[in-house]
Amino acid sequence: MADNDLITLADRDDAMTAPLPPSVRSYRVNSGDGIAGLRLRTHEPLPPGIGEVAVAVHAVSLSFRDLLVLRGQYVLPVKSDVIPVSEGAGQVIAVGPGVRRVRPGDRVTAALFPQWLDGPLQPSYLPQLGGSLDGMLTELAVLPEQALVPIPEHLSYAEAATLPCAAVTAWNALTGDGPGIQPGHTVLATGSGGVSLFAVQLATLLGARVIATTGQVEKEQRLRDLGADEVVNYRAVPDWPAAVRDLTGGRGVDRVVDTAGTLEQSLRSLAVNGHVAFVGSLSGDWPPLDPRLLFGVAATVRALAVGSRAQFLKLNEVITAHQLRPVTDRAFPFAQAAEAFRHYESARPFGKVVIEVR
Repeated sequence: MADNDLITLADRDDAMTAPLPPSVRSYRVNSGDGIAGLRLRTHEPLPPGIGEVAVAVHAVSLSFRDLLVLRGQYVLPVKSDVIPVSEGAGQVIAVGPGVRRVRPGDRVTAALFPQWLDGPLQPSYLPQLGGSLDGMLTELAVLPEQALVPIPEHLSYAEAATLPCAAVTAWNALTGDGPGIQPGHTVLATGSGGVSLFAVQLATLLGARVIATTGQVEKEQRLRDLGADEVVNYRAVPDWPAAVRDLTGGRGVDRVVDTAGTLEQSLRSLAVNGHVAFVGSLSGDWPPLDPRLLFGVAATVRALAVGSRAQFLKLNEVITAHQLRPVTDRAFPFAQAAEAFRHYESARPFGKVVIEVR
């Protein structure tokens, strides 16, 4: 690539130059090798090509999807020797030919599915960061311009890094079916993982009554502090769907954001014509389901695959308007990426686990 093919800040009247570094570090892993398979490598940076942007990554955050990639359990194809992690945020330092929407110096995140710009998910949109495409656990990510999303001004890089997977999934769960959540609706968010915490925050902003579940007493008040009107401890109350129905006067909730794979219990918590936004299963188990549970409440069950770039942009409008701040649990330095994954896997964090890259 010729030197004049790169547009840097020096090419702009109001800009300063930010050249590519002589070398960068990236983590690599083969799916199925687990956390122990993470390898840190130093290599020359790739300059951005046509329509591509070089982003100096400042922070990434971990999601359950990333653990599934490392374990070899992810539902979509994963390339060999992949740079893992789908969620990250950083600053543009160089752009390739034809790039017009961003410029060096911009603070950005990236949509997990770079080709899914808007509308329903299509097979051609399935390439994803940290899976079939290299992800964000690197000092320098080269990304398609169309994937980039501006960071809300009030958020730090660490906070912005929590948005692309967890927050977009929660937003899709609440609004992605057309009319979405309306003021006065009741939403049930299961568990206290990253998607659920965003669901509690966002459903509250949308005017819903929010019920949350947790298995840990120490998290009950923290969920209320985020906006949950009621919290049900499923360890103290094993028949928690009955408790949810009691809290709604026997009616049930309008929507369940099911992040734990408890589909049977979610349906038992649901009102007639209710909606289950089905995010996945933490255990990896998929127990059989009695179809009568679906017919009994005329339920809609919608499986989610994060969301589109258009949904991400709309989410950021809401985040900015309400000055919402993501919940983070703990930050690790880049050199301790494996320790960050182990903490995320075993410590039952409340909030997103972040790796600070620089």
